[in-house]
Amino acid sequence: MANLKITLVKSINGARKNQIATVKALGLKKIGSSVEQADNPQIRGMVKVVNHLVKVEEV
Repeated sequence: MANLKITLVKSINGARKNQIATVKALGLKKIGSSVEQADNPQIRGMVKVVNHLVKVEEV
């Protein structure tokens, strides 16, 4: 199964509460921080909510 490398590229300042919660649930803390998550529908849905704040690469 493939993984996704998710990187926070924009600040969460000014983002909605649900978007901030989603970024934190993905495990991202600072701009430039990256995490690897399993490629599944739940993670894809979370990425879709914050797609303007993150960069996603398939690993």
